Amino acid sequence: MGHLRGRVAVVTGAGQGVGQGIALALATEGASLAVLGRTPEKLEATCALLRARGARAEPFTFDVLDTERIPPLVERIAERFGRIDVLVNNVYDGAYGPLLSLSDADFQRGFRSGPFATFAFMKACHPHLKRSGEGVVINLVTSAMVRWDLSTYGAYAAAKTAVRSLTRTAANEWGPDGIRVNAVAPYAASPGYVRWAEANPEEAEEFRASVPLRRVGDCETDIGRAVAMLCGPDARYLTGATVPLDGGQANFD
Repeated sequence: MGHLRGRVAVVTGAGQGVGQGIALALATEGASLAVLGRTPEKLEATCALLRARGARAEPFTFDVLDTERIPPLVERIAERFGRIDVLVNNVYDGAYGPLLSLSDADFQRGFRSGPFATFAFMKACHPHLKRSGEGVVINLVTSAMVRWDLSTYGAYAAAKTAVRSLTRTAANEWGPDGIRVNAVAPYAASPGYVRWAEANPEEAEEFRASVPLRRVGDCETDIGRAVAMLCGPDARYLTGATVPLDGGQANFD
């Protein structure tokens, strides 16, 4: 424990679910956290959990769709904490459903919150990650990218595939700067998953049965702990990878 002590992590969408689970795992390893999200009450609740573990945590209310404000936000975080060592891009605020049911605005929102915001955060954080000497970026993608049947997941998978491409490109270009960039594709019991499972119990059970480990991942112990490992020295030679954290459900090339 403690391999991230002295490091500062920025986690988007950290007010609940997978983002919160990642923040908790990073805090357990000693990191300080800039907790980003749209809902102040959720951010404060996450910060209280992080502080209870002895971590420094500060909330930053922010909507990633406002990409023009990302650079000044990053500078404010860096000034407040003195450095940025880890960036976790977790947010997706797009639409799901058959392609013909989606408006242009629905489709575009997924790209603005996904690859556009991811790119803006990565670019704004780059000088700080380079200065760190051990900078790490973790981008969240999805196993839906590699499903043969993408019915109802097309817009989501398209946005996340773009994020995966950004991940590999940055790993190639920023490796000489001492920055590692990886993606993770989680399958976890987030609030969104829980709502979907409750509304579609038979489909949820069928999908769970397709997971070789026969369970849905926990946001902190299964997803967050793996991300914490990827941010630390044990993964220092791993970059440009997409790591499936889905109990073996997907087949990534």
